[in-house]
Amino acid sequence: MNEFHRPTFLTTFCCWLLGLLLCTSVVSCSQDQKAQLKEALPGGFTKAGGAQPKLDSVYIVKYMSTEPKFKDQTEWAKKFYRERGFRLGWFRNHELVPQARTLLGVINKAADEGLDPKEYKTKDFEKLFKDLEAAQGDSTKRNTLEKEIDVALSGTYFNYASDFYRGTVDPRAVKAIDWNVKRNKIKLHKALMTILKERESTYGYYDFEPLHPEYDRLKKALADYRAIQRNGGWPVLPATTRLKPGATSAAVAVLRTRLLGPDAAAPTTGTPAVAVANNPGKPAAPAAPVAQAYDAELVAAVKEFQAMNGLKPDGIVTGETLRLLNISVAQRIDQITLNMERWRWIPKKFEPNYLLVNIPEYTLHVVEENKEKFTMPVIVGKTLNATPVFSDKMEFVVLAPYWNVPFSIIDKELRPKLVGNAQATLDRLDMEVVKGWGAKATPVDPNSIDWANVSQKTWKYTLRRRPGPKNDLGDVKFIFPNSNDIYLHDTPHDELFSQTKRGFSHGCVRVAEPIKLAEYLLRDKPDWDRTAIMDTIAGRREKYVTLPEKLPVYLVYFTTWVDEAGKVHFRDDIYGHDKALAKEYFN
Repeated sequence: MNEFHRPTFLTTFCCWLLGLLLCTSVVSCSQDQKAQLKEALPGGFTKAGGAQPKLDSVYIVKYMSTEPKFKDQTEWAKKFYRERGFRLGWFRNHELVPQARTLLGVINKAADEGLDPKEYKTKDFEKLFKDLEAAQGDSTKRNTLEKEIDVALSGTYFNYASDFYRGTVDPRAVKAIDWNVKRNKIKLHKALMTILKERESTYGYYDFEPLHPEYDRLKKALADYRAIQRNGGWPVLPATTRLKPGATSAAVAVLRTRLLGPDAAAPTTGTPAVAVANNPGKPAAPAAPVAQAYDAELVAAVKEFQAMNGLKPDGIVTGETLRLLNISVAQRIDQITLNMERWRWIPKKFEPNYLLVNIPEYTLHVVEENKEKFTMPVIVGKTLNATPVFSDKMEFVVLAPYWNVPFSIIDKELRPKLVGNAQATLDRLDMEVVKGWGAKATPVDPNSIDWANVSQKTWKYTLRRRPGPKNDLGDVKFIFPNSNDIYLHDTPHDELFSQTKRGFSHGCVRVAEPIKLAEYLLRDKPDWDRTAIMDTIAGRREKYVTLPEKLPVYLVYFTTWVDEAGKVHFRDDIYGHDKALAKEYFN
């Protein structure tokens, strides 16, 4: 330090020392004051000269509020700067931290996440950085630019991170999307502090990483499918195609290209249609595609395709298999993008143990210690009785359950028969009418009820089917109390599980292996082994068994996912939720 600056330095240092002594002796010294004193340390001086500028809440609110793209993120900015005593976040000793460039690089690649980079390029940072470089000799102008750049970077981060970590669409604001799973509650100001290396976290915030591996696998699939799209997509099979293993057809060449790639389609003579499709600049050759044998290699590829799309893997190309083969790569890209969005809504961390029903997959996943323990097929609601998408906690296993008949079924299906002869109808259906609930329920004479005129408002009883082989709930039901009155249960109609598309219920979820699930859930209750479970069911007396711990249950809706082997699975949008989300997401 030269002689010219020494008095200034000594004066500042003395002020700092005095402040430090006061702060250590006065308990009420604020964090803000401590931060100011810290910045007055000799180490706070740089070649640029002077201490870092400070912000205040007025500046932050005004700056964020005047920029439409930042306005909704004002609260995050206030929390971020308040927690740091209003010190700048993106500068250290008047120099930008490396994370600033990292952020801008991430935004340039936002399309990889299915997001639009233009949505986050609100400020021209390259110009601001040049202006800052030019203002190094003018501390007032420099400090003004540092404050603007800092809040602009924070606003940009919160704008991007809000979409990346929490989703661009609020699913609860659009009824048709139907998503009431508990939300991701990530605190974006804490995430930014982690990125700036000011705190540690168990999540991948620092590298702008996704929160779930399932999302990351979909992201890689998105890149792969976009590469296919850039190369011209895949060929379309003729609508008349019908192939069985061993058959010979000109469509085989197209199918081979569709599933095994263009290099696999190599007919010995003629010009396959796909060659023309991939070379639009060349005139079409006069020769027709040459018939090829539908051989074992291609049959295996078709069976794998069918399995990945939820179809019976029989190797026959027609009907549903043909329809799915001809879905365009652009449609699949949109489908992947929409399901990546759903993963942003998912809580940032699942509990170690939980049940997850993926409705379009017709599958229950049992997860223990963050690893899939087993799966089983399920039956979900019909389109008109869609199984709702939500989360809750399972509390009871009910053995030999009664089935309480919804009034809608009484009204639409049973009323005429009950009007004719109530007692005979109920005897035939193994049903009874009771007043009250549980052990306190008392029988009611069904002939005393005016079945012709009873309404939802005047209905004050319970019509229920007794435990036994006719019971619609089968031998077991699994209750997670919720306002939707949805639960998992057994069914006497096991034959329905042989279907690949299993939307047959009135909304509840029927499980293929209820005894296995009951045994698993009660594994920590020694009095409830398989023998005790089966004996209770055989006794036909309803028994509620409380789980040792409430178990989280997620009923979700994913129409595409990538398994751990890297295979991409697709399912139909059975309830139209993809369609509803697409209207919001892409518009």
